[in-house]
Amino acid sequence: MAAVPSSRLPLVGPGGGILRSTVRALLVPRRAIPIALVVVPMTIIQDAYSRDPGAVPIALFLCGSFLLVAPMSWRALFPIDRPIGAGALGRVVVYAGIGAAVVFGVGWLMPLVLGIGRTFMTTSPSLAVCLALFWVGGWGLARDIDLEENLRRARARAEALAREADHAQLLALKSHLDPHFLFNTLNAIAEWCRADGLVAERAILQLSSMLRTMMTAIGTTTWPLAREVELVDALFALHAIRDPTLFTVERDVPDPLPNVEVPPMVLLPLVENAMKHGPLKRHKGVVRFVVKETEGGAIDVEIANPGTYTGPRAGGSGLPIVEKRLALAYGKSARFEIAADGDRTRTSVRLPRAVDLSVPSVRPPA
Repeated sequence: MAAVPSSRLPLVGPGGGILRSTVRALLVPRRAIPIALVVVPMTIIQDAYSRDPGAVPIALFLCGSFLLVAPMSWRALFPIDRPIGAGALGRVVVYAGIGAAVVFGVGWLMPLVLGIGRTFMTTSPSLAVCLALFWVGGWGLARDIDLEENLRRARARAEALAREADHAQLLALKSHLDPHFLFNTLNAIAEWCRADGLVAERAILQLSSMLRTMMTAIGTTTWPLAREVELVDALFALHAIRDPTLFTVERDVPDPLPNVEVPPMVLLPLVENAMKHGPLKRHKGVVRFVVKETEGGAIDVEIANPGTYTGPRAGGSGLPIVEKRLALAYGKSARFEIAADGDRTRTSVRLPRAVDLSVPSVRPPA
């Protein structure tokens, strides 16, 4: 299962922490705008009703200390994922002490040390209001930030689980394709055994080689396009063993092939389908297999076989599974079409260069 971040943050850290996440949350417009609507008028009033030139810096420093220290200290003392439990009263006292230290340190002690005269925000009633705002406002801001963080993490966990489910489904579909191909081939070999034992033996050896290649795909989400094409060529060779005159393969494949990763066995069922409903249905002719790289780096594959396409068959599972696998691996970026082209059937696939690898591969149970 992909790792998801814990909702408990360190006070500071290279990738986050309470300090960085608090600052980031305060800069979000839905918080920054209301904060500005409070701080700006207070600063204007402080300037208007105070004679000392240090009044405005004191007001800004007091507001800044409140905005940063109040929510950050509450979040550190009362993490939202931890039950309040024992020691809560002590933490409340600590929070209250932090508030008193900030408000009276900035609003009373600092002006005293710097020799700043009496200002609007440093009178005793104003400092009492600032202290109440620190306690209550800090709690409110901290809860709002924590709830937003938890919601973001919950969404990230849900997305990660959804991707894992998709990749697990992709693996399940792939494991379904292997028997699909295997059963069709074994049925054909069974017929060849009755007709020609030597041909059947060669076919079994060819099939064994293909299965070894397929086994390397277990537990992986991608493999090189070259290996996929190698598997397709092996399938053509397997069918040519029985009757070389039944079909001719025309390959238009670049050499070397583009260094692109594709979902394992994504093309094999399409070629198998072309053989099954073309030459194996006694539609003799050319089976064309084309692989091209587009200017954008995508891979276009075309398979054309003799025999007219008559639409999806009831109960057929091969092509729907391919469509599903493409959707899971590429989203809406891939393209898959199959249609009649005169007395032939043309299948085309576009594979984007990027495959979704955001979730590690999921291995099947032993």
